[in-house]
Amino acid sequence: MKEGYLIINVYSGSVAMPVSGASVTILKDGYEIISTTTNEDGKTEIITLDTVSKDLSDVEQYNTRPYETYDVLVSALGLTNTRIEDVQIFEGITSIQDIYMTSIDENQNDETIDITPNTLWGEYPPYFENNSNSDENKIAPIVLRSVVIPKNIIVHDGIPSDNNATNYTVPFLDYIKNVASSEIYPTWPYETIKANIIAIISFTLNRIYTEWYASRGYNFTITSTTNYDQKYTRGGTIFEPISDIVDEIFREYIRYGIRLEPLLAHYKSNTNLDGYLSQWGSKDLGEKGYSALEILKYYYGNSVNIYEAEVVSSYPYSFSRKLKKGDCGVDVYMLQNSLNYIRGSYPGIPIIKNPSGRFDDETVNAVKTFQDVFNLDDNGEVNYQTWYRISYILSAVSDLTKSVYN
Repeated sequence: MKEGYLIINVYSGSVAMPVSGASVTILKDGYEIISTTTNEDGKTEIITLDTVSKDLSDVEQYNTRPYETYDVLVSALGLTNTRIEDVQIFEGITSIQDIYMTSIDENQNDETIDITPNTLWGEYPPYFENNSNSDENKIAPIVLRSVVIPKNIIVHDGIPSDNNATNYTVPFLDYIKNVASSEIYPTWPYETIKANIIAIISFTLNRIYTEWYASRGYNFTITSTTNYDQKYTRGGTIFEPISDIVDEIFREYIRYGIRLEPLLAHYKSNTNLDGYLSQWGSKDLGEKGYSALEILKYYYGNSVNIYEAEVVSSYPYSFSRKLKKGDCGVDVYMLQNSLNYIRGSYPGIPIIKNPSGRFDDETVNAVKTFQDVFNLDDNGEVNYQTWYRISYILSAVSDLTKSVYN
């Protein structure tokens, strides 16, 4: 057997409340494989698990599932027992499984979430060309003034007309990571994954920019269904290579020439349709050395280019420059105080005893620990990706504090 890896993060309700000392059991076919607990930041150690060869995800085949699955059972004092079924493990890949538990006071029943198969392996309805989106090839009505990355989007877990389907409020980055992990394989070439993620971001930003569903009277941003939009899997496993690339490029999207709206970038597993990206074809192009932009131009035409969206100012501070050891100034001072505040929820982050605005060894250690907790490159330097994550966690912790004291 080959080996893959799993990290489990356990939260009570939101990312602002990590659960320390949670009991985590890994099961296979109903039998216990591994038992462990979360640390003070709600995170397990890296768990090594048997899986199948990654060769199975290198070619389009439907005989053998190209990943292994395990069930995860989590229990913690005062919280409902939570079971996640069919967590996905690929050879050589670290899977990240976030688990959000609820208070027993809110829900007396145990919760079970079944992760559905990757769209390249499972059977899903194709995009419905004759649905209410049949006019999508026309220029969409422009509603927003600019292309923006929102803090959250609302995902309707069903077809648009299903009034009984649940709406989930999902952080934008988490949504993109979830869709990409549901739609492609993490074993593919870097440039292939990047191209597919940009297509996913573009599709999502088109829905946001045109307010496609809101303008039709719906109270959500996008659906989770492949016959209308992209596959979102509630509780889905996120894969580290995909997560890393999303953190790096989450503002990037494609559009045509002078048209302002992001391209509604359609894709299928394998297709020769004009204007559609072939996922398996993009994998082959990546192996031939094509860059992400070259892959996108190959499928969407030479007039597409990559642009960067604005980030909605919903976080306390904006990123101005890369910060590293030896730097001084108000940006470093804000960084130090932000990390100390976050430490209230994540005590594993070492305290910066006397924030002075100088990026010293204490600050380096605090940054490295933060990066490790949130699966970022733990080099101790604060680039855009690290600062965005710090701002997001700071906002979540601040919101939690306000809800407690207001």
